[in-house]
Amino acid sequence: MNKSELIDSIADKTDQTKVDAANFLDALLETIETTVAGGDKVQLVGFGTFEPQHRAARTGRNPQTGEPIEIAEATLPKFTPGKLFKDRVVEAHKPKPKPKATAKAKAKTETTTTDKAKAKPKKV
Repeated sequence: MNKSELIDSIADKTDQTKVDAANFLDALLETIETTVAGGDKVQLVGFGTFEPQHRAARTGRNPQTGEPIEIAEATLPKFTPGKLFKDRVVEAHKPKPKPKATAKAKAKTETTTTDKAKAKPKKV
């Protein structure tokens, strides 16, 4: 889903115009970005938490040459999904159970298996 599809969905679910939904979404994203950039976190219970995360300076390696390089310290945004969000995604991607075999199919399988066992002589 891209931004315009998200705006369409919000407009449909809230009975608002697409312009109003777009303004709402833009205001929400701007508020989250400004708050996290300011060093605070935004916690939406059930959905997740947006927060700044500090990474210390460290030494890395250039993958082409193998030479060590210095990686500067940085503060980056981090999103941690909430329990309800995680549970919903897990539930949506659970494998579906296999359909149970009918009595007719079971009988056919048992007959074929029994016939094969009878046809092969036992090794001694």
